[in-house]
Amino acid sequence: MKIVAIVGSLRKDSYNKQLAATIQERNMERFDLEILDLSVLPHYNQDEENNPSEAVVDFKRKVKEADGLIIVTPEYNWSIPGVLKNALDWLSRVDKVLIGKPVMTAGAATGLAGTLRAQLHLRQILTALQVKLLSPVGNEILVNQAGTKFADGKLTDEATIKFIDDVVDRFVKFISE
Repeated sequence: MKIVAIVGSLRKDSYNKQLAATIQERNMERFDLEILDLSVLPHYNQDEENNPSEAVVDFKRKVKEADGLIIVTPEYNWSIPGVLKNALDWLSRVDKVLIGKPVMTAGAATGLAGTLRAQLHLRQILTALQVKLLSPVGNEILVNQAGTKFADGKLTDEATIKFIDDVVDRFVKFISE
């Protein structure tokens, strides 16, 4: 099984990148997870959507060919970051590679609510893009107080790791349905 992840943070030591890497490391025997680099994407421009850059073509191809997509988002001003919205705009135009794609959302933040508001906004966007969204009931990966749950680039909180493993298990089953 091939899954791709996109992380809505460009920060080198992003907790969200560390969360994606945790999912990748813990599941390397079960599926291939490639974390895509959003920093290579140009700003979406409708004038270029029919003849996009090679970076956009490659990005869209990888998402299209994947069995599922994991979107890991930080929360910026109670919403998703611009870099993530830009990626979704590219994915939703012309060949619309997200329609029917199984998607799971996740996020990590230092506050008490994790990335709850960003994920609610993201789910609104994903509904408009007609993805096959993993039900939010019990499947929101909201890592709150991330500063206390990560150390040296690794997720260390055992209860959080167990919860993430359970949600990823449900996502893998969801993809197979």
